[in-house]
Amino acid sequence: MGILLAFAPFLVFYVVERLIGIPAGLMAATLTSAVLLIRDAVSRRKTIKILEIGTLLLFAGLTAYTLTMATPWSIPALRLWIDGGLLMIVLLSIVARRPFTLQYAREKVPPEFWKRPEFVRVNYRITWVWAGAFALMVAADLLMLLVPTTPAVVAILITVLAIWGAARFTSWYPDRAVANQVRPAPEPEEPGRSLS
Repeated sequence: MGILLAFAPFLVFYVVERLIGIPAGLMAATLTSAVLLIRDAVSRRKTIKILEIGTLLLFAGLTAYTLTMATPWSIPALRLWIDGGLLMIVLLSIVARRPFTLQYAREKVPPEFWKRPEFVRVNYRITWVWAGAFALMVAADLLMLLVPTTPAVVAILITVLAIWGAARFTSWYPDRAVANQVRPAPEPEEPGRSLS
């Protein structure tokens, strides 16, 4: 749930942008990002996260640019910047050797597991899946931008399926990885026993 809550600013942007307009959507997303960051800063059980810092910087920058630029954004161009920014945040967390999912996982897993190679490996895999989901969203945005006749439902469907798939993988994969770690080895065959 923690990772999905981190995407609340993006959901707020898309809803407010549809109802009121781009500047209001960007300002609402910036405010939502700030609230999530403040919540984590004052909570004893939470930490400030790479994704939330990056999201605040992304939306604050886009808001400032939008309020000062002379020409308005097209929706596909703005969504490309937002989804591309999200992809960059995730890829930078991998390059920095701090996959963004580690911070969320550490809030649920006891500290004695944090340094285990399999714990870190699982989080790298989950982070790469999220990067793939965001890359699909960027591809959908590019399609909408370069082929304006593409129905908007195509981009919406790709976005929903990408987020849903990454969220499902995030909830399923850690349990599977743990199950594979603790699965007993098969018993050896008795000497001389027939394979028939």
